[in-house]
Amino acid sequence: MPATPGPSVTPRPGAETAEALDGDLGWTLGVVFRSYVRTVNALVDHLPGGPRGYQVLAAATQGLPGGQGALAQRLGVDRTVMTYLLDDLEKAGLVERRPDPADRRNKRVVATERGRAVWADAQTGLEHAEEHVLSPLEAADRPVFRELLRRLAAGTDALDPANGSCRIVQELAPDDVPDGVPDDAPHGTPDGVPDRVPDGGPSRPRRSPRH
Repeated sequence: MPATPGPSVTPRPGAETAEALDGDLGWTLGVVFRSYVRTVNALVDHLPGGPRGYQVLAAATQGLPGGQGALAQRLGVDRTVMTYLLDDLEKAGLVERRPDPADRRNKRVVATERGRAVWADAQTGLEHAEEHVLSPLEAADRPVFRELLRRLAAGTDALDPANGSCRIVQELAPDDVPDGVPDDAPHGTPDGVPDRVPDGGPSRPRRSPRH
């Protein structure tokens, strides 16, 4: 007697593509990054500058050394864009720019009392968001993944600082600039449109990895 065939299984859409890309570093990093960004955006979107505003506030709260220029370089943010971002954070009463005692020409970015409270509240939500993103990993694997990722990020930034990554992309693909965008256009976003216009208009949300 012939065996009765079992029920047919319909693969979920995109399953074959996902399996084919499992070994691709860019694809796997992109999947995790998009999941993290979607979650974090919802938590810090109320802050001036969204996720980047949160990063500036975190640096100011933790008292990272260096002035405004060093902070812009560390976060991979154009200095002009950083100026507008700090203006917005100051107007919100979250940070202050104070003269650096070691060099009065520099300005240190310091969190206000309100800024530290807002940062602490955001931390609680972000901890839950991180656990959500890392939930596919076993509990014992999560700290190992964090440490490996930290070492990878530190090593990558030492070899290829964030401020130079956009320049490298331009050197590798100089013909990929969209028509109508001048070569010297601001590079706040991939299409050359500044993240925040100088006349005080709204900030443009970033949807791609930062440089």
